[in-house]
Amino acid sequence: MTIPDPTGTPQEPAPSAGLLTHLPVPVKWLMLLVLSAALAGVLEYLHMPAALLLGPMIVAILFAVNSARMAVPRLPYLASQSLLGAMIAQSLDGKVVHRFLQDWPIFVSVVFAIILATSFLGYVLAKRQVLPGSTAVWGTSAGGASAMVLMAEAYGADARLVAFMQYLRVVCVASTAAAVAAFVFHLKGGHAPAFVLFPPVDWLGFVETIAVTAIAAYAGFKLRVPAGNMLVPMFVMGALNSFGIIAITLPPWLLAIAYGIIGWRIGLAFTRRLLRHAARAFPQVFLSIVLLIAFGALLGSLLWLILGVDPLTAYLATSPGGLDSIAIIAASTHVDLPLVMTIQTVRFVFILTLSPSISRFVASRV
Repeated sequence: MTIPDPTGTPQEPAPSAGLLTHLPVPVKWLMLLVLSAALAGVLEYLHMPAALLLGPMIVAILFAVNSARMAVPRLPYLASQSLLGAMIAQSLDGKVVHRFLQDWPIFVSVVFAIILATSFLGYVLAKRQVLPGSTAVWGTSAGGASAMVLMAEAYGADARLVAFMQYLRVVCVASTAAAVAAFVFHLKGGHAPAFVLFPPVDWLGFVETIAVTAIAAYAGFKLRVPAGNMLVPMFVMGALNSFGIIAITLPPWLLAIAYGIIGWRIGLAFTRRLLRHAARAFPQVFLSIVLLIAFGALLGSLLWLILGVDPLTAYLATSPGGLDSIAIIAASTHVDLPLVMTIQTVRFVFILTLSPSISRFVASRV
């Protein structure tokens, strides 16, 4: 028996027996659910970035390497991708557009500098055969981690190795940014607000959000847009949100379910061989993350000198992701939040748009 990976490529044969091989399927799913919720809760309590996705993904990896032989059904996975697109659209509002238009040449220059740096690092990792070409590019892309994983899968890269690189970067960047705010600038903050799983919900807004997201996702699927069930809802909902036509309403419990399903999909496709490969690649990948953080700090220094903003604002604005973690740190400190979020959001949109072409270009030259 082979375990299919998210790109459809057969991987190494599964071991004939493991700790979970002979358990009934309902029992395995119940164990996966309970353990995923427990680990996600612990990580959320510790303010770990992307806790609701990392918890289920880590547990699913443990299940996969112990011969669980489970797979997430396609429809819930596609629905979770669509909800992720709608969630991202919440940051694409009119304030970002207005702030971008004020100093767009500077913002575009900063964003393209980061894109060039990540592309070069991806090329080096691919050239040195640390990772396959397109996988290395998607893994080093400083966009939203979840979106990069899903886009990588749609374009044929190994989503599992991309996830390993992306979430390692998220943890390193978020930890470094929080430490800089606390110890370099002596500011308290950087902690996430209290997480409420079941807050009051605007049910009319919720129904509108789900309906429009579903229609947009179906359109993206029928039009055969790569990752269209995520990208089309993201841009449609972002446009409607910017013009005040619809207020995107996504309860935390629904996003937790979506994150969990995505995490399971990635984690259950892991194998012991892939984990060994990730362990061997760790030193080079970690070094690339350190270099990217240092390059972001250099860009922040230039932004500080050119725009005259305070140093912490400049540092957070050019910090290479993740978007949610930087937003939390910026919101809890005295910085120019619109500027930080504008550069972070513009970088995300540009990387999302350009990464397919960059990955093909790099892969063709390795």
